[in-house]
Amino acid sequence: MRALAVLLALLTLEACQSSADDQTARVGADADAHGCRPSAGYRWCARTAQCERPWELAEAEAFEASEAAFTQFCAQDRSRITY
Repeated sequence: MRALAVLLALLTLEACQSSADDQTARVGADADAHGCRPSAGYRWCARTAQCERPWELAEAEAFEASEAAFTQFCAQDRSRITY
């Protein structure tokens, strides 16, 4: 009976441990080349040279909160932008 209890305890502990694959699938573990975390809403902005949340940057810089406006605002080569 005692051996069965020990076996159950070991199986329970083994089931609770996470594998290396579980670590990479966690929210927030998806940093891009710049260290931005897309799962948290962050994207790289070349103009500010930092990770930004597009909707927060749009509010702070007074431009439309859209994909196109964020891309245009954060374009590294500002001379290619047409207004």
